[in-house]
Amino acid sequence: MTTLALTGIRVRAAKSGKLRALRRNKLAMTGAVIAAVFVLAALFAPLVAPYDPAQPNFDNVLAAPGWSHWLGTDDLGRDQLSRVVYGARASMQVGVLAVVFAFIIGVPLGLLAGYYGKLADSVVSRVTDTMLAFPFLVLAVGLAAVLGPSLTNATIAIGISQIPAVIRITRAETLRLKHVDYVAAAVANGGGDGTVLFRHILPNASSALVVQATVGIPAAIIGEALLSFLGLGVQPPEPSLGVMLSSAQSFLAPAPWMAVFPGLAVVAATLAFNLLGDGLRDVLDPRGATR
Repeated sequence: MTTLALTGIRVRAAKSGKLRALRRNKLAMTGAVIAAVFVLAALFAPLVAPYDPAQPNFDNVLAAPGWSHWLGTDDLGRDQLSRVVYGARASMQVGVLAVVFAFIIGVPLGLLAGYYGKLADSVVSRVTDTMLAFPFLVLAVGLAAVLGPSLTNATIAIGISQIPAVIRITRAETLRLKHVDYVAAAVANGGGDGTVLFRHILPNASSALVVQATVGIPAAIIGEALLSFLGLGVQPPEPSLGVMLSSAQSFLAPAPWMAVFPGLAVVAATLAFNLLGDGLRDVLDPRGATR
């Protein structure tokens, strides 16, 4: 049997072992199931939501949870379940798109800084350190205020705020990987910078980047809820978990369900992705796992 075939067998065995280890992690699997529910609800919101989330019904204002409205209605008689489903859709949209935006910009910059070093590393690192001087949510709020209130601008603001973390992870992995034997062998065999970066370094840094993505999504969900709560994200009457929480402030005593259910949705979504991220970290990056 050739060396290449043996290598392929070892790689498949390692992947199979990681999948088994992930399936044995009950917390990670619980997070994966809950995250999948949110993603499916977001994708099929028109089919899942029993009512139009923006349609008021003034004959059924502040109705308590019951058979007709499982999560009750709000101050305009709108169905809370439908609004939570569509609010989760907005949260998932921002969570995924903001992370994708951050990766599109952050990964190339991290590769550039880690691989070439010197001036490139100095410039990228200084800009990154400057952005990291501001807490994530403070930076997101500031950028959203400058860009203007909308779901698109909230996504961009949160994505920009996540770029520094992506750059640091990518840079650290690049610094570690560029000195390993197979990268040195690729350089010795005449591999260009593009080949080394995108065929050898980036694929082997993917584990850390996947974990970072699962950490970035819940942060983006919280960021979207905060921006919408402050009026810098989704604009009424469009549903958003943050908008729902903001509207519920005046009705905490007579209609607590207006705040409880969107709040639980935010907690469940962020907790699910964090549990999944912890499980993936333990499987993909054992050096950082806590035992």
